[in-house]
Amino acid sequence: MVNITIGGVPEHFNYPWYLTLKNKEYTKHNINLRWKDFPGGTGEMNAALRNAEIDIAIILTEGIIKDIGEGNPSKIVQTFVKSPLVWGIHVARNSSFQQISDLEHATIAISRFGSGSHLMAIVNAYNQGWNLNNLQFKVVGDLEGGIDALTKGEADYFMWEHFTTKPFVDDATFRRIGDCPTPWPCFVIAVRNEILEKHSEVIKTILTIINKETTGFKQLKNIDVILSKRYQQKLEDVQKWLSITEWESKNQITKEFIENIQNKMITFKVISSKVNAEKFI
Repeated sequence: MVNITIGGVPEHFNYPWYLTLKNKEYTKHNINLRWKDFPGGTGEMNAALRNAEIDIAIILTEGIIKDIGEGNPSKIVQTFVKSPLVWGIHVARNSSFQQISDLEHATIAISRFGSGSHLMAIVNAYNQGWNLNNLQFKVVGDLEGGIDALTKGEADYFMWEHFTTKPFVDDATFRRIGDCPTPWPCFVIAVRNEILEKHSEVIKTILTIINKETTGFKQLKNIDVILSKRYQQKLEDVQKWLSITEWESKNQITKEFIENIQNKMITFKVISSKVNAEKFI
């Protein structure tokens, strides 16, 4: 039995992994795949890959590309979710900010530097034409930290996945004043180099199993009802999320894919220079 640890955010995107684990799909192939939740998101997972706490990460594209470029000893093996991630831009319910343009000089709550909430705040600022050198950040750890920071007035706005934060908009913890979709496929699967070298066939088997699951995932009976209950979301919100979310079922990440995203990240000043695409795949 080969032991493999995989990490991801505890969100609806990763429910296909839960189903394959529940059905012991990996055990049938002599793979002991263990899941670890990372509520802190991409920055937390990058650190876990670097210190070998996990072997595989279901991770935001922009975050892992930036971190591999900075020395994370991992490779991207495939896209997981090929549709964009929609980031909600949230303020406290009693905040004086009413629209995105009001936020130019505001303090941004982020889970950690290098996380999606950090990098997408830069993308949003670029889209607004703001001076990126003037952005002010406060590290808050995770979604709960973001709620706490905005409620206490320690930060002014917080960007997190639209549908995950929707319940907090519904109960007026937050006000959402806009959205910012990622300009690239949102989630990829990254694997530590050591694991790829030692267990390449195991990784191929894991990918085959999860790709089979995601191919028919949206057609599963009552999947909208199941997700609504599990993630405590309104049924209509889950149905909307399913309608705009597309998983990937191809294993190949190309040099062109990496080049295109790095070019965009340079434009947005998320990274300062490109790294050879071969380092990523």
